[in-house]
Amino acid sequence: MLKIFSFTGAILIGAYSIAAQAGTVIPNDMSKCAAGKGPSVLVTVRGLKANKGKRLDGKVRVQTYHGTKQDWLKKGRWLNRVESLPKGKVMRFCLPVPKSGVYGVAVRHDINGNGKTDISNDGGGFSNNPKLSTFRIITGRTGVKLNSAKFDVGNGVKQIVIDMNYR
Repeated sequence: MLKIFSFTGAILIGAYSIAAQAGTVIPNDMSKCAAGKGPSVLVTVRGLKANKGKRLDGKVRVQTYHGTKQDWLKKGRWLNRVESLPKGKVMRFCLPVPKSGVYGVAVRHDINGNGKTDISNDGGGFSNNPKLSTFRIITGRTGVKLNSAKFDVGNGVKQIVIDMNYR
């Protein structure tokens, strides 16, 4: 698996959306991913990296998107976002979704917590862990296609694992 990654700010920064629930920052309420709950996505994020080899810093942002071309990774089209300080190299997040259907998840680790996208340091990952080409990483055009990242969520809790990628 390719572990080199450049993450553009346009992928995950969004403020407005025409969907009623779009753009909601929510707490990481793990009770919404308990047995018998849902629909929701339980995301395990693996491989969070320390800032300059020292300690885990910054902010981890996990966002859900409708699994449609008009929404996937579009500015302001995310549904729910959980933001957290990194608490270990592996973290879990619970993201409720409005109804059963097709969704995608994107993760960004602002490693130094400056609120800006630092291509040479920040990390990211996507549902289904799509392969990222070296050329697209070097040119800053990751362009993760919806077909490689979308997944179905039923009425229960869908569990997924996302491996982080850093340059």
